Parts: sequence; C-alpha cells; structure tokens
Amino acid sequence: MFNNKNILITGGTGSFGNLFVERILKNFKPKRLIIFSRDELKQSQMSEKFPIEKYKCIRYFIGDVRDPSRLIMAMQDVDYVVHAAALKQVDVAEYNPMECIKTNIGGG
Repeated sequence: MFNNKNILITGGTGSFGNLFVERILKNFKPKRLIIFSRDELKQSQMSEKFPIEKYKCIRYFIGDVRDPSRLIMAMQDVDYVVHAAALKQVDVAEYNPMECIKTNIGGG
C-alpha cells in the first residue's frame, strides 16, 4: 500500500509520528516520507534516529498545520496524509479549547 508512495505525516516528530515512521521504514519502501513538524529540536533528534543518509526517502519539513500555504507546499505530489499533529493534554485543552480546535480539527 505504501510502497513507492509519497507520505506526509503532520506532527511527525511526536510519539505517534516516531512509531509510524519506524513502522513504515521497517515494512515498506516509500518514495518520500515527509516528517512535518514545527518543533526543530525534535526534528533534529529524529534525524539522528532516522538520518537521511541512511533513509533516502525521508524529508524533514518545518511547518505548522495552522499555516495553510506551508501545508499546501508540503502536500505537493503526496499520495497519503497522516494527520497526527495534535494538542493532547487534557488540562491544556480545557484551558485553551480554541487553540486545540485550531490544531486538532482545523489544522491538516
């Protein structure tokens, strides 16, 4: 299903994103696997675990799902989008419901 396909994962440096990337790389041969995240530190850490020198299909994109133009750019020629960008902490969501809606529902 994912062989020779272009895959974009939003929130790609989070816990789900890391596991998803690991499984994809273990079980498939994607054409491109784009890790889309606004967290440059997590991208740097993830690139140590999944270096582009070893995994030629990987691309690291800095961006926010709330920025439609950047997301559209990242989605160029993409076959599958996995929307994993999310604000998940319940106390944060309760105190900042509109921010959670913007990211979890509006983003992506």
